[in-house]
Amino acid sequence: MRRLAMDRAKRLLFGSFLSSSQSSLTPGPASSCFPFSPFSSEAPMSLYKFPPVTVETINPKVKRCEYAVRGEIVSHAQRLQQELQTKPGSHPFDEILYCNIGNPQALGQQPITFFREVLALCDYPALLDRDETHALFSSDAIARAWEILDLIPDRATGAYSHSQGIKGLREAIAVGIAERDGFPANADDIFLTDGASPAVHMMMQLLIRSEKDGILCPIPQYPLYSASIALHGGCLVPYYLDEGKGWGLEIFELKQQLAVARTQSITVRALVVINPGNPTGQVLSEENQKEIVEFCRKEGLVLLADEVYQENIYADNKKFNSFKKISRSMGYGGDDLPLISFQSVSKGYYGECGKRGGYMEVTGLSSDVKEQIYKVASVNLCSNISGQILSSLVMNPPKVGDESYESYMAEKDEILSSLARRAKALEDAFNSLEGVTCNKAEGAMYLFPRLHLPQKAIKAAEAAKTAPDAYYARRLLDATGIVVVPGSGFGQVPGTWHIRSTILPPEDKIPAIISRLKAFHEAFMDEFRDQGVA
Repeated sequence: MRRLAMDRAKRLLFGSFLSSSQSSLTPGPASSCFPFSPFSSEAPMSLYKFPPVTVETINPKVKRCEYAVRGEIVSHAQRLQQELQTKPGSHPFDEILYCNIGNPQALGQQPITFFREVLALCDYPALLDRDETHALFSSDAIARAWEILDLIPDRATGAYSHSQGIKGLREAIAVGIAERDGFPANADDIFLTDGASPAVHMMMQLLIRSEKDGILCPIPQYPLYSASIALHGGCLVPYYLDEGKGWGLEIFELKQQLAVARTQSITVRALVVINPGNPTGQVLSEENQKEIVEFCRKEGLVLLADEVYQENIYADNKKFNSFKKISRSMGYGGDDLPLISFQSVSKGYYGECGKRGGYMEVTGLSSDVKEQIYKVASVNLCSNISGQILSSLVMNPPKVGDESYESYMAEKDEILSSLARRAKALEDAFNSLEGVTCNKAEGAMYLFPRLHLPQKAIKAAEAAKTAPDAYYARRLLDATGIVVVPGSGFGQVPGTWHIRSTILPPEDKIPAIISRLKAFHEAFMDEFRDQGVA
């Protein structure tokens, strides 16, 4: 009886809802989606059954989206890792070395002490009231924690914040940007996000209206861009970096690809520039950046500047300059160039990937457009508070005279100098291999060597129904436990093959990695060497 009564109540309630809805709404697409009550005799029985979700019935944009750095090779590596745990000795290696993704702390890099001290005190403010805290934490970390907590209502780091991010933390970041660039920054232009990736997605949502909207992206590119463009239904317009010129960005290539896109009725909305480059590791010259600024101004493009590796510079003759600094130094004000700059706590010398902190600085867009960006940000309520705090710390580290300054600088310098040594060692190793050429890593965390593979290897890859560089990467993994990403996942000039390797494994493991890599490559080349080649 209770069940019958409940069913009757549901029918009455739902029928009342439909009646009031249909009487108050003008018929249209929304109301026509559900033209009858599921409880009426006219309702087809299929409404009672939910169709199964299959690959064929999901959003096709999701199927078109690919993200190589966590793709098939990595999934296979994870299976091998489980086998090593359950069946030790089952493979010719005893550990998996993940060189596929820029995840420094997963490969042994230690966090910066000052940053973690401040985070710990902010996460558990009761520590600040204990006498022993002064013996465990540096005085400037304690002072900074108090400053940050005073910016947060009720010092509640577990509560939601303003959707754009805590105002005081955005102001601190603006100060850091101004100190870096020598030009003022405004906290109202800053949107704090869970790493740089959500900021990129937010901008793609804003810019892409249909498949006829295009985004100029470098090739090779970080797969976040191709994936986000696919998810939001846009068109990736490729421009090729020049491998023969150290992965140079040539303006004539931008002009050519823009012209081709326009002949195909593609409305190009923005230009993505990754500086320092991922996966290519180049650092743009100041003159090149000025050319890019002028190109965007002339063609009416939004400049999307991925600057998350701004601290990772290894070449003595190269220096990072933000696109905002370049444009301001050229005399252009905030309204002269739509410029979105992305920064993250995941890279640099901090490597706090799991903390998911980052921001975008939005300049050159009108206030009503910024209101729309804020609306999109508010759908996710806010970014996580620890990431917001860490973003403010990254842009405002200890200064000369602070108790933590010397230890902070020692940690920072050791991490960056070690990365430079690792980059050089791996670069030399790749260049010593038969049929492999590798440009210098001027910055970022990766090398992108080119593989000149024998025809027999290419045919073997075709037989295995995979790309030649993916075939090489799979064989490398199975033989050595080293995980790299096929260049085909980043895009490359047709007919060329590459792999991307991080420079992040611990420095004391680099010699063993190089030894394994050389042994594998020699055996691979011997196996597939073309006839007549000694």
